[in-house]
Amino acid sequence: MILDKIVLSKVLTEAMSKGGDFAEIYIEEKKVNSIFCEDDKIEKINNGREKGAGIRVIKDGHTAYAYTNDLSEEGLLKTATVAAKATEFKEKVDTAINLETRQPSFEIDYKVMPESVDFKDKIDLVLRANNKARSLGEEVKQVTVSVGDVHKKKQIANSNGVLVEDELARVRFMINVVAARDGIIQTGYESVAGVRGWEIFGEFSVEDLAEKAGLRAIKMLSAKQAPAGRMPVVMSAEAGGTMVHEACGHGLELDLVQKGLSVYKGKLGQKVAAECVTVIDDGTMLGEYGTLRFDDEGNPTQKNVLIENGVLKNYMNDYITAEKEGVSFTGNGRRESYQHKPIPRMTNTYIASGKDDPEEIIKSTAKGLLVKKMGGGQVNTTNGDFVFDVQEGYIIENGEIKYPVRGATLSGNGPKALADIDKVGNDLGFAIGVCGKDGQGVPVSDAQPTIRIKEMTVGGTAMGDE
Repeated sequence: MILDKIVLSKVLTEAMSKGGDFAEIYIEEKKVNSIFCEDDKIEKINNGREKGAGIRVIKDGHTAYAYTNDLSEEGLLKTATVAAKATEFKEKVDTAINLETRQPSFEIDYKVMPESVDFKDKIDLVLRANNKARSLGEEVKQVTVSVGDVHKKKQIANSNGVLVEDELARVRFMINVVAARDGIIQTGYESVAGVRGWEIFGEFSVEDLAEKAGLRAIKMLSAKQAPAGRMPVVMSAEAGGTMVHEACGHGLELDLVQKGLSVYKGKLGQKVAAECVTVIDDGTMLGEYGTLRFDDEGNPTQKNVLIENGVLKNYMNDYITAEKEGVSFTGNGRRESYQHKPIPRMTNTYIASGKDDPEEIIKSTAKGLLVKKMGGGQVNTTNGDFVFDVQEGYIIENGEIKYPVRGATLSGNGPKALADIDKVGNDLGFAIGVCGKDGQGVPVSDAQPTIRIKEMTVGGTAMGDE
């Protein structure tokens, strides 16, 4: 799949031939394997390959994009011509492009490449998790398990002389358990994933993950209805980083800022969170699901401090938004595949650990809600308003965890919630997912320590103190 510099230079020259300001070719080849188990049987096995190239030409801030699965020199030149004509200028332009290869700043050590593992062993892993969840009792009504891995190679070259060749492997395991009793239905979910090899399953037991998900679903069947009202909320590190990802992260992507769709527009250098809050996006974290050595524009990923001690320091950008703003690249230009244009996206985004002991945070809370597992949610990036579901929650009274509650939701405003954080734990818990934006999904992880928000609106069916 790797093309030589001569061919790449020809393609870029053709892409620039109608007067483009910038041209880029993105080539990828990936192998995808996945296994799905439902109702105690293997429902689907996928084993596929995909390859192709996307060619982008930018002229006066306007972008033309064309893609193909024909990686021959002729096929790429035809695709470059299509992209070039979409930004056609009056006269032909001759461009000489000298490509220089960039080297990665860190290595990724895969002990066991996923594609080397026999499919029988992968099926066995899925069935073991399923059987463990089923063994928890008759209240378990449905178990869905999946495991998948991707091995991707990519090559990126552009008219600025950048040439990058890289490859990585990702592994992902998920289990969802549905339990029911007397008309009450609850779910439990666990996952593990990373830019890792199959050795990840030597560190994480799928049986333990299945048991944890199943017991959560069963426990929540006995939970009381969540109270409704304003109260302090403690979010455990186990809750993952849904809060930082949705209520903060998307609003710090520079394309949304430039379009006026972010509540954080025009606030660089201003206080946007409590002094105890620092938010970081770091694409270089070894093993995490959102890690990559180069972004999908060929720029090295890096550790970007977005909010430092409550002050907004930086936005995440891609080539177009960085050029428009006149700032350096942050390594956040990402795309789902060769069929998509890159846009600013998160990688591994988290609230940095603080100094508070997580147990002491709970002990110092007179009354409130403890969130141990978040569900889904929605956010309006323009004003920062959000609503999140709570999958596993507990009532805190007099500094003690009293009883579980179900049906809770959290609603509020991102900047207000960040400003109201008064405790930040010395722990850190990660969650993984596929983040959707503009019709594209990319793997990410997000994380937070145990935090306490002084007051939030909790939605529920039982009346609490206002």
